Amino acid sequence: MDNNIKGKKAVRERRPVKIWKVFLALILAAVICLAGAFLTLAVTEYRPQEVEVLTPSNGTEKIQTGTVYTVVSCNTGYGALGKDADFFMDGGKTTMPESSAVVEAYMAGIAAELAPLKADIYMLQEVDTGSKRSFGTDQAAYYEKELGMPYAYALNYKAAFVPYPLNSMIGKVSSGLATYTGFEVSGAERIQLPIPFSWPVRCFNLKRCLLVERMPVEGTDAELVVINLHLEAYDSGEGKIAQTKQLYKLLEDEYAKGNYVLAGGDFNQTFPRVRLFPAVFEGCWMPGVLEDELPQGFAFANGGDVPTCRLLDRPLTGNENPMYYIIDGFIVSDNISVDSASVVETGFENTDHQPVRLEITLK
Repeated sequence: MDNNIKGKKAVRERRPVKIWKVFLALILAAVICLAGAFLTLAVTEYRPQEVEVLTPSNGTEKIQTGTVYTVVSCNTGYGALGKDADFFMDGGKTTMPESSAVVEAYMAGIAAELAPLKADIYMLQEVDTGSKRSFGTDQAAYYEKELGMPYAYALNYKAAFVPYPLNSMIGKVSSGLATYTGFEVSGAERIQLPIPFSWPVRCFNLKRCLLVERMPVEGTDAELVVINLHLEAYDSGEGKIAQTKQLYKLLEDEYAKGNYVLAGGDFNQTFPRVRLFPAVFEGCWMPGVLEDELPQGFAFANGGDVPTCRLLDRPLTGNENPMYYIIDGFIVSDNISVDSASVVETGFENTDHQPVRLEITLK
């Protein structure tokens, strides 16, 4: 009997040791999995060159001086950020729509808004070409068909897997800038912008860039240099400033060559001397402010006090007090006459941005 009691006692004494071994094994397995995940992110990280040559759009029409042309810029929200959408980075809850049908409906709506504008140049941002968040749709090719124009494309977000938010991970992303035009284009480049994030966040974050296309101007040695952009959104501010400085330097350099220069897109910064509306919500996302002092020979062109973007903290449908911003527009060299500049009011039906439309004439 005494031996049995001793045996049972020994078993009881050994049990905690076994539990701690299991606990330590679980911790070790978790560490190995985490290390493997970070290693995968590091190995698969998108590492673009500072300047990359792209396949230009292959239009044939010659751009000319003295002719009025229409240019439209629009952030398409990867076909997922229409009136019924919210987004976790803006204080909302979701990362992607419920189904591919939602994305397809928003894309069709965006195309139906853009095509009637009959622009000579469309500059689109947040155009997905194979992302989980937009159900693998090739949106660049879709808009090519709907707008009836060839395009140049530059990736600014490429990640094998984005591991946040933890409750509904974004997963694979392939997204970028697309410029559509029927004009003859002599060359296209992707120019890398400063990256404000450090490792490991840098591995699965955007690599913002400029998409530059050069269009020969008939009867001159000059080119119309069209710069499509989407600057930093969710940084502490330094990224926007550094990227804007690089943009301004490029504007200055191209203007000094005697070129016509047009930069447009989503600046994620408000234009000088425009109002915010309706008010600043506590804790909501706020854009930066573009410096009023542009390089000599340049001016801002936007749609005045009409909002171009809405906050995605909640769906627009049923939202009695939405937050709006003016962060989309253009910078134009003074050898280009801006005949009109306006925001196309779509009611944010199909994307969280409204298009900005310019009518320009090369002097």
